Amino acid sequence: MFEIFQFDFMVRAFAAGIAIAIVAPLIGIFLVVRRYSLMADTLAHVSLAGVAIGLLVGFNPILTAIVVSIVASIGIERLRNTKKIVGESVLALFLSGSLAVAVILLSLAQGFNANLFSYLFGSISTVNVFDLSLIVGVTILIATIVFLFYKEFFFLSFDTDLARASGVPTKALALLLVILAAVVVSLSIRIVGVLLIGALMVIPVVAAMQFGRGFRDTIFLSVGFSLLSVITGLYISYYWSIASGGAIVVVALVIFLLSLLLNTNRS
Repeated sequence: MFEIFQFDFMVRAFAAGIAIAIVAPLIGIFLVVRRYSLMADTLAHVSLAGVAIGLLVGFNPILTAIVVSIVASIGIERLRNTKKIVGESVLALFLSGSLAVAVILLSLAQGFNANLFSYLFGSISTVNVFDLSLIVGVTILIATIVFLFYKEFFFLSFDTDLARASGVPTKALALLLVILAAVVVSLSIRIVGVLLIGALMVIPVVAAMQFGRGFRDTIFLSVGFSLLSVITGLYISYYWSIASGGAIVVVALVIFLLSLLLNTNRS
């Protein structure tokens, strides 16, 4: 069971995976409560365009994905605030548009290969020292920001109008939240993959909500489910030689189904 840790790439993969497992639901729960779950999927497709830019120009794809995702998140939030386009339409515009741009750039870079597959679905063997340092460092930063603005994010998520009336800078906090989501999505590419990171940010949160606990307890439950999904998924990925992202999300889905079943029996 522990022999896989004799390989450096597995140690890096588990360390990065645990960091992502903690921070993904930490941001995801606020998106779910705000009924903004599709933001994660939209930013994931935007980050694919960032990866494509990195592959095309020969720069680190994770860094370009972070930059492009942050810019897109700011654009999404500003368009939402104009009230000219409803939130779901804004997400659809960015999702389809960024995917189209990514396909064009990847075709120019001839990126449809095994290297691209690892970005789409995750690959435990691709996590290098730089990726690990970046993921752990940014995870600590994001967790600190959430801790410092926990009450404000909570207020914003449950009642934006009341938060605004109480003097909370709702627009700035909403912008900060989507920027944090963009960074989390981009960082998760190596472990979960572009196409599946949205699921890791949402499914553990939804599974935790089935138990009807308070908000703080739901956060801890969702992080616990996320950690279980990532750790189990990485084991399955290594021993069965399958994409890590798919294994992680399937485990998360099983946990959700079990939580749903337990909740049904209790009711």
